[in-house]
Amino acid sequence: MKTPPYIATLLQPNGKKAPSRKVWSIDLEHIWVPFFTATNVMEETSVPSEDLGAPLRLALAKDGSVRFSQTGRPALRVAPVLNSHIQMVRENFTATLINYTGKVAAEMKDAYRAQVEAAQKAALPIQQYQDTAIAEALRQQAEAEAKAVLEAAEAIPEAAEVEVAIPEAELVAA
Repeated sequence: MKTPPYIATLLQPNGKKAPSRKVWSIDLEHIWVPFFTATNVMEETSVPSEDLGAPLRLALAKDGSVRFSQTGRPALRVAPVLNSHIQMVRENFTATLINYTGKVAAEMKDAYRAQVEAAQKAALPIQQYQDTAIAEALRQQAEAEAKAVLEAAEAIPEAAEVEVAIPEAELVAA
């Protein structure tokens, strides 16, 4: 089986681009908007021009007021029609990846199984190290918490000697 060109292209390094707003981890301004402009030109989609021209909109609360993020900045959202088209492409992309994987696994069962087994075998030392590191970190954390509690108790020795006077009315009620 020969790898299809569209899959081979996905696996090629592409260089770094300046950071900008991401939608589904893909650049909105430099990838999604030009892509949907092209699909509109080819009459494959009909994303409204205002969504392509102003893809980010102010997020509004139910009462119509501008929503703010926890940092105090106005919250933005992707234009709804554009966002639904992006979601459709993502779902189709995921389905394509699953379909390709299924074809390779079906047509090259032994090679696929060998690759999975090799990956699992190679992962064992990493998983063992992580398990050990987590156990050690949890042990150290428990020791530090126990030490903090002990130090706090030692800092207030009178607290153990204080008697609590319970009013007689409460003793009778109990």
